[in-house]
Amino acid sequence: MNQSITIGECTLEECVSVLGLWSEAGSANSVTDTVEVLGRLVKDSGDLFLVAREDDKVIGSIIGGWDGWRGHIYRLAVLPGYRRLRVAERLTKELEGRLAAKGAVRIFALVEMEKPHGVGFWNSSAADGYGHAQGVGLYVKDAG
Repeated sequence: MNQSITIGECTLEECVSVLGLWSEAGSANSVTDTVEVLGRLVKDSGDLFLVAREDDKVIGSIIGGWDGWRGHIYRLAVLPGYRRLRVAERLTKELEGRLAAKGAVRIFALVEMEKPHGVGFWNSSAADGYGHAQGVGLYVKDAG
């Protein structure tokens, strides 16, 4: 594990870098992919918006959601050159701890099923208790 890689809360100044990370990592575009939306997330739920850094470079991200009942994981992304270095695992573990501290007893992860590296990561997380929720669908409406 690379000791120069650290995990911490995203700052307002890093929001542009996070958008670049998502683009370079091949994440699907969303109506929420704006500096303004990410800035609001930093201000309102910054303890659940984490980034991985090597020196000053943002190399990974994860966003957590907490609805008072369950935890949610969104936007787990790692730059291609940093994959397979346990960055995604470290981001996930840190977020899991923060969600558990809020009272989460179940955590859902939103996964882009057409991304083999993402699906592979979550499938490899079975030993940590993650499993594909058979028969569950996701419906989405853009509110804006």
